[in-house]
Amino acid sequence: MSILAVGTVAFDRIETPFGRRDRALGGSAMYITMAARYFTPHPRIVAVVGGDFPVAYRDVLEGSGIDLSGLEINREGRTFAWGGRYHYDLNNRDTLYTDLNVLASFSPVLPESYTRSRVVCLGNLDPSVQLRVLDQVESPGFVLCDTMNYWIESTPDRLRDVLRRIDCLTINDSEARELSGEPNLVRAARLIRDMGPDIVVVKKGEHGALMFTEDEVFAVPAYPLEDIQDPTGAGDAFMGGFAGYLDAANSFGSSDLKNALVYGSAIASYCVESFGPERLQELSMTDIETRIGAFRDLTTIPVSQFEAKAW
Repeated sequence: MSILAVGTVAFDRIETPFGRRDRALGGSAMYITMAARYFTPHPRIVAVVGGDFPVAYRDVLEGSGIDLSGLEINREGRTFAWGGRYHYDLNNRDTLYTDLNVLASFSPVLPESYTRSRVVCLGNLDPSVQLRVLDQVESPGFVLCDTMNYWIESTPDRLRDVLRRIDCLTINDSEARELSGEPNLVRAARLIRDMGPDIVVVKKGEHGALMFTEDEVFAVPAYPLEDIQDPTGAGDAFMGGFAGYLDAANSFGSSDLKNALVYGSAIASYCVESFGPERLQELSMTDIETRIGAFRDLTTIPVSQFEAKAW
């Protein structure tokens, strides 16, 4: 069992109506592995940081059991940094800055042990970098990918090359509509599946997630929370939980995919309760299973009196 996550490790400046953090530990690969570690030991990270990356942050990752053999350190450069300001409607945010820094020239070379990873998570990155990673992995069992509107608009051909080589695309609803050119999400998912991935997961933020396969549509609601502090990284934590469950289950069947969607949603619901990875650092499997139970209560439909009767 092994999970490989390629993406970013970053400094995040986060502003929400409920607080602010400067130079918080962030990045897609960080969130994916911090979530996946609850299901499978020593998830592998592929990312680059600069010489300004604190030893304390590296200790957080190492102390969480994440394999850092693939974390490149460019001692002459500076770590990728992003800043965002969220509105009271936390689905809306303004990007304050994006400083690529060492990420601008990132061309990952996988450690030899990483090339046999079973589950590969391609975090939101340039599709050319995602393809470079796929070219180095030997026959992965399951490949997940995330993308965003920037790559949909600026590198459509390379993104199509990625889609032809993956098993599952996770994407938010607006991006699904843009990628497919179709406003209806059911039709949009079908069109995206025609591009390559067998499975399309459409993330809808506070409205949950939809998973589309050849034969089924499966929906999971968002967990209703009273206290949401920071939605940054929730989608990446979702991917990590989804991938981690599949790797631990050692199976990619229909029921496994449905459970993975629920577990990914549960992890994401914890992620938003604090800034950065703070909540993910302190979770236990008991916490996760408790929330899974709450998800089951949310989605259990009792048998009606009409169904119970023999008509």
